[in-house]
Amino acid sequence: MATYTAPVDDLRFVLHELHDATGQFAELPGFEEASVDLIDAVLGEAGKVCENVLFATNQSGDEIGAQWNDGAVTLPAGYAEAYKALTEGGWTSLSCDPEFGGQGLPETMKFVVEEMVVSSNMALSLIPGLTHGAYRALNGFANDELKQRYLPKMVSGQWAGTMCLTEAHCGTDLGLMRSRAESQADGSYKISGQKIFITGGDQDLTENIVHLVLAKIPGGPNGIKGVSLFLVPKFLPDTNNDPGDYNNTNCGSIEKKMGIKGAPACVMNFDGSTGWLVGEENRGVRAMFAMMNHERLWVGMQGLAVAETAYQNAAAYAKERLQGRSPSGPVNTDGPADPIIVHPDVRRMLMTARAQIEGARALYIGVSLSIDKADRHPNTAVREAADKRVALMTPIIKAFLSDMGHESAVNCQQVLGGHGYIREWGMEQYVRDVRIAQIYEGTNGVQAMDLVGRKLPMDGGQVMRDYLAELRSFADAQRDSSNMTEFVAPLEAAVDTLEQSFEWLLDAGAKDPAAVGAAATDFLKLMGLTSIAHMWAGMAAVSLDKLDGDNTGFYARKITLARYFMQRLLPQTVSLAAAVRSGPELLMALDADAF
Repeated sequence: MATYTAPVDDLRFVLHELHDATGQFAELPGFEEASVDLIDAVLGEAGKVCENVLFATNQSGDEIGAQWNDGAVTLPAGYAEAYKALTEGGWTSLSCDPEFGGQGLPETMKFVVEEMVVSSNMALSLIPGLTHGAYRALNGFANDELKQRYLPKMVSGQWAGTMCLTEAHCGTDLGLMRSRAESQADGSYKISGQKIFITGGDQDLTENIVHLVLAKIPGGPNGIKGVSLFLVPKFLPDTNNDPGDYNNTNCGSIEKKMGIKGAPACVMNFDGSTGWLVGEENRGVRAMFAMMNHERLWVGMQGLAVAETAYQNAAAYAKERLQGRSPSGPVNTDGPADPIIVHPDVRRMLMTARAQIEGARALYIGVSLSIDKADRHPNTAVREAADKRVALMTPIIKAFLSDMGHESAVNCQQVLGGHGYIREWGMEQYVRDVRIAQIYEGTNGVQAMDLVGRKLPMDGGQVMRDYLAELRSFADAQRDSSNMTEFVAPLEAAVDTLEQSFEWLLDAGAKDPAAVGAAATDFLKLMGLTSIAHMWAGMAAVSLDKLDGDNTGFYARKITLARYFMQRLLPQTVSLAAAVRSGPELLMALDADAF
């Protein structure tokens, strides 16, 4: 009974009218042909594939789930056909290098298409999504021989990619890993060890799987400084570059998970498997994090992508479900009751979800444009500044958007009441699926610590100050417009609060490192809300210019949602700032035994 319609109009609005993506692409060598017409065509056709092919496999895939039998993993019925539609249509190779068979489009286009793919089937999206991350790591750090052998088939989708970090005894603290890599006379390595939670570690969609495995070379430095990255294929390519001998990459089992059940989370056993070094010895974390940071932006986008589908179904239900009467008097006068959309609290849940989703969409697309700028801009200073902006915003996108996505999905489930709890209506799956986005690729608590501990102090705090200056510059530019006062004033207040909290945190952290940890999550939420307020003020400015007397259409709805965000959601910044300044003492007051 669930449905999904790709939000193509909103994606076009954000790309063209808010961010002027084509204007930004025109400054980047190789992207000059990324025109409005091309972008719109890509969005329209990708939306059709997601609506008509991928979404049909979502609920059934959840019910069937990935299956493990005698070491082999099979994915749900329909996944192979849906994956084929993605790969043969070129949707998984949009931003890949034409040298390896890609289409050479901006990374931003990959992100917006991926949003629709995740909305239509999050579990299935993980296979090509992780392959793209592995492609980026290899393209950035592998030698030419490995690139030529593996990347063309990864780009085409014939071969998939994974990343193998976590071990049973170590997750975030990678320096504790035990996997070993023994060098061989021919320049290869023998990889031994066990990795867990490996999404797509085994599956039957592709003819080969390229694992990127972190392991330690004996005699290297202790801890994380002694970790190296290796390419370990499931099957060793033969002389024709087809899958040859099996490479002892054994799937010992798959996890029974809360959600994304169609995507196998594998226990992978490497037993003397042949691998090749990617990048330099003992510098594996650098190469892997080039992949992981990209994946963190993707994971944050997953939050709003699943919330989008949940919102669409909750809104449709609210307009059809009859129950009670409007507080202002009957609306459906010929019927026994009014649709629940008339009730203020139902509207609160729906408007909160929609304001969060559309604001988050504008934010992640803005950051993805900075990725393209960091990759391609001809001016070195511009590239470096864009790269630092992406680094600053990565924990915000990952954590704030995934938190928002889960909150929105829960609100949308609540709209359906009891039906939201029943599998038939599909809503409970969205809540289960989106929950993982707050956990994997570094939990959101880790993201908050990364923000306050590493990103805020970058360049002595100058990267953050540059961001604050950009927000103030926008507000200054809008100050002469009386129509924008209701959006600019709360934005400026939030920026003031954010700046004061930032400076307080730098000072307090220098005196007491525990203050940073105590404030981390609250500060991240404060920064996330302020960042999305900036997006909503920008969307309001565009919409006011385009309104032209139409008080019911697309632009009028944008203005209403902007007002809702400013008046109902942004005021949370005040309480978050108070929590930031409360310090660590109360958190540390209880002895461990008291918990």
